[in-house]
Amino acid sequence: MAEWNANYRNEDDEDEQEEGEQSGGDYKITGRDSLVFLVDASKEMFIKGEDGQPSNFDMTMQVVRSVYASKIISSYRDLMALVFYGTEQSKNPRNSFKHVYVYHDLDEPGAKRVQDVDALRGGKGAQLAAETMGSGETSLGDALWCCSNLYSDIKLRLSHKRLMIFTCRDEPHGGDSVKDRQARTKAGDLKETGVIIDLMHLMKPGGFDVAPFFRDIISPPEDESDLGLQLKPCDKLEDLQKRVRAKEQKKRAMARLNLSLGEGINVAVGIYSTAVTARKPAAIRLYRETNEPVRSKTRTFHTQTGSLLLPSEIKKSQVYGKKQIVMEKDEVDAIKKFEDPGMFLIGFKPMERLKCHHHIRPAVFLYPEEDEVKGSACLISALLTKCSERNVFALCRCVARRNYPPRFVALVPQKEEVDEGKVQISPPGFNVIYLPYADDVRTLDPPQYPTASQRQVDKMKEIISKLRFKYRSDAFENPVIQQQYRNLEALALDMVAPEDIEDLIMPKVEQMNDRLGPLVQEFKDLVYPADYNPESKPAAKRKPAADTGGGAEKKPKVEVPEDELRVHVQNGTLVKLTVPVLKEACKRFGVRTTGTKKQELIDALTAQLGQ
Repeated sequence: MAEWNANYRNEDDEDEQEEGEQSGGDYKITGRDSLVFLVDASKEMFIKGEDGQPSNFDMTMQVVRSVYASKIISSYRDLMALVFYGTEQSKNPRNSFKHVYVYHDLDEPGAKRVQDVDALRGGKGAQLAAETMGSGETSLGDALWCCSNLYSDIKLRLSHKRLMIFTCRDEPHGGDSVKDRQARTKAGDLKETGVIIDLMHLMKPGGFDVAPFFRDIISPPEDESDLGLQLKPCDKLEDLQKRVRAKEQKKRAMARLNLSLGEGINVAVGIYSTAVTARKPAAIRLYRETNEPVRSKTRTFHTQTGSLLLPSEIKKSQVYGKKQIVMEKDEVDAIKKFEDPGMFLIGFKPMERLKCHHHIRPAVFLYPEEDEVKGSACLISALLTKCSERNVFALCRCVARRNYPPRFVALVPQKEEVDEGKVQISPPGFNVIYLPYADDVRTLDPPQYPTASQRQVDKMKEIISKLRFKYRSDAFENPVIQQQYRNLEALALDMVAPEDIEDLIMPKVEQMNDRLGPLVQEFKDLVYPADYNPESKPAAKRKPAADTGGGAEKKPKVEVPEDELRVHVQNGTLVKLTVPVLKEACKRFGVRTTGTKKQELIDALTAQLGQ
């Protein structure tokens, strides 16, 4: 008989949902993301930059290759396509559109596609593109129409559709009003079907002006935190990669809940995870004869008769007081359900009441969902402003999902932060801090250690100040996961050897030594004995010699002059002396001690000689 809580999902498992599925209460999204790269193949794209900088076409291919590789690792079920427009040759379904070349259909990314894009990079790649596609007339309307057909031919359910245009021409049709109008019409049709159109405009001589044509082509920002239309074109590969990465990642809510502020006052909010632990992909079991994935299936049989048991024939039990309590499935469901998913405001507390040890699990971020309940953004904005002004946090009761136990959470206000270029760094909203119950708080009995002197503390403060730096979590990658992906990439792409990775979490010893200088040795002199060596092994105990009758040879007494002892007391370095030396000093000065521990001897000598 199964335990009653065997299938009780722990709330820490909410980050391990299936790819493409987010649920909150009765809310659920299923489907795949899709991304189409629409790349300008005109002659202007192949012009190299100054000082040996790569051409716009080469930068675009590097970005496409990077996104392909990342999608294979993170979201291999998503669909991607690569389409060129402004080509001399034509290749598309049924060859309905001239000067449009579909290099990759809308499908899952794979190793073969990464190799195809690699072949278009660099000087040889530009030559291959000229031989395969060439450069010809441009009709962006036909290209958008072709992309629309790619989406319509997909029978799978798509939860998110995005199209990115890469070009360095702000007037692709050279002022042809008919083609401009056709492109605007087709872009409007795509946006009505849920396709988000983004412009990744590249640097060109004289600058790129988005106003005349592309302002009517692209989609408006999805929300306030979106990048929207960037007026400045990209002239560096890093800028283009950053912009594409910000666009192609879809922000999905872990849960969408109603926040009750009082009787009859409900607003809709979304719960977002700002950081999720990256894990190595799980191994997939294959049938050794065909290398096809195998699926495991579990069945339950009666231990005595061997008959197959149906789900309705299985009950749950819990042992309590040496008695087995048997429950039906409906009873277990009723026990697990406290209330419907949602958040309920309890009150407000000053920020100083929130302590560091209250942080028991990663925080999440709360943001209003205006599409669900009109006026949510306005009300949450007012609540955020008042909480920030009064320096308080909101205390709420939260049930994240059905059959989840309730938790107390603190809604900590976070104001919007922007950089010098008015680009948002931190969005406005509330950080949701999960608070512990009384059962979660433990009473610790830490071991007692000698107290450091003020000189030792001051010296360590100097060391810490020398080694401080601005920490950014996005500047450090997990070396284990990166090495795993490099190995997989090398196997999939038939590379001779995987690319080397830089372990960014290794300390920079030489740079640290240059910063610290003599501070480390000074700290050692203050804390450790003169003959202390942390790398040396403790000396083995010598056995008593046989010719001495089993008696150990007595060590000669070691005496320290009184002046030297007083210097040690003044500098707080008595800890560097051994216990026998301290005992002998106590005897010489008539110091009485209640114990024989080193710290007790040091305290007694300090009290006697420090007067």
